[in-house]
Amino acid sequence: MSAAPATHLDLTPPPVVQKLARWSLVVGVVFGVIALVLAFAKTDEFYRAYLLAFMDWLGVALGSMAIIMIRHLTGGGWGVVIRRLQGAAMRTLPLLTLLFIPVILGLHHLYIWAKPLDQVADKHLHDHLEEITKTYLTTNGFIGRAIFYFAIWNLLSFLLSKWSKEGDSPTTRDNTQRFKAVSGPGLILYGFTISFAAIDWVMSLDPSWISTIFGLIILIGEVLSAMCFAVVIERVLFDYKPMSEMLKPDFVHDHGKWMLTFVMVWTYFSFSQWLIIWAGNLPSEITFYLKRINGGWGWVALMLPLFHFAVPFAILLSRSF
Repeated sequence: MSAAPATHLDLTPPPVVQKLARWSLVVGVVFGVIALVLAFAKTDEFYRAYLLAFMDWLGVALGSMAIIMIRHLTGGGWGVVIRRLQGAAMRTLPLLTLLFIPVILGLHHLYIWAKPLDQVADKHLHDHLEEITKTYLTTNGFIGRAIFYFAIWNLLSFLLSKWSKEGDSPTTRDNTQRFKAVSGPGLILYGFTISFAAIDWVMSLDPSWISTIFGLIILIGEVLSAMCFAVVIERVLFDYKPMSEMLKPDFVHDHGKWMLTFVMVWTYFSFSQWLIIWAGNLPSEITFYLKRINGGWGWVALMLPLFHFAVPFAILLSRSF
């Protein structure tokens, strides 16, 4: 990887950042009001859409934190130039913690295991839920595990942000070893917690379906989203200082290499899940794909291998592009 850029630059954000923030806030408020209105008209659909949006933006925040920790362990200028962008994304975790409250309030609208069992007509699913809701999928367990996940993530974010801010002062001691001491275990904790969070918050939408690699698909999707987010923002800021002075071609190439790597890993995990389920051909497993190739969703399923793998893979192979 490339060497780190100079550190004597004025790192004050350009005025365009404030402009983007204001417009983002306006758009967020407008669509937030629309969402609240629709929440009363189509409650179940609102909570499903809310969970999807929450997982998307949580992925950008957690993926950014993971990339920051990877950079602290590996070094390289590729991470320094986007460190503040991803640090800002990571520091939205306290807000995302609060934004998880609607998911808790909507448990009975989102998850069939949170509803009374007498509402489940399918006998096999009824018997399965009767067993699993006594051990793992309980309301208290769901909330308790969520508190644990967010506590871990916010603690890691706090430590990484605190030491990063200290590093802005020339009189502060070098925190390199501190970053490494936290980043190693932090990546392991991130891997475990997001895997279980994916099971609790997404996989349990259909408690009859299981996949041992599903958590890793969510994880790699998060780091890919975070890197793509950073690339979009760095391109927006490239016309302004200090990004115009810091962002070198080699760093852009490094970011492209990371995206190419994450795309290939995401494809490997996704194909592995599909291949294992296809080979097993078990009714409890194939429902995941049957629901995604019928009722018009087949077009969405087709777009994933095309535009989430083939097209970006071909584009990212080009160094000049």
